[in-house]
Amino acid sequence: SNDGRIPQGDAVCVLDIGVGANAIYPMIGRVAYGWRFVGTDIDSAALKNAEHIFDSNEVLARGFASQLQTQREHIFEGVIQPGEFFDLTVCNPPFHSSAADAAGGTRRKLRNLGHDQPGKLALNFGGQGSELWCEGGEIRFVSQLVAESAAMGQQVLWFTSLVSKASNLPGIEAALSKAGVKARRIVEMGQGQKQSRLAVWSFVGRAERQKCAEEVMAKDAALQAQLK
Repeated sequence: SNDGRIPQGDAVCVLDIGVGANAIYPMIGRVAYGWRFVGTDIDSAALKNAEHIFDSNEVLARGFASQLQTQREHIFEGVIQPGEFFDLTVCNPPFHSSAADAAGGTRRKLRNLGHDQPGKLALNFGGQGSELWCEGGEIRFVSQLVAESAAMGQQVLWFTSLVSKASNLPGIEAALSKAGVKARRIVEMGQGQKQSRLAVWSFVGRAERQKCAEEVMAKDAALQAQLK
């Protein structure tokens, strides 16, 4: 929505849903673009570790604040406060429906690779339980994300979420239609044999989105002029 130009600097504020202990998206966004991040999670220990990473590295300084989600049944409620505005939200949702489902997925991948070794099962990805699975899996989580986003539609310019399974897209598209979004897009992504996609949506009209983008670019230009 900004003619391919990526806004830079502290003028851009991003909310990372389920930031986790390693805060990988805030680290990349801070170093690559200078953005500010708020990371939310239901795990207080994960948030403390994310804070430690940013506090311990000067290149990341002043780029991160944490927000504990105390209401496990909600995603945005209690996190986005009245009067707050975010240019973007990001989320890498849990994509398994249970611990058993996660273990089964690993077994299938090992068998496909010809390396199935009973008794030596290890997950083919990292993360804590709440990062890897939730009841109902990815489709339930992203559908709830979309449903709750409607109430925050004027406080966020763009909502986004990774979607691991292509089979979940019809349900997510249906959730977006029900929510009444004004703009949406599915961005296909791939790296090697790994295929994924990004769901993007907004409740803000085209003219207002363009105005927001221009304001951010103007703030960044003013900040760069001050630094010079």
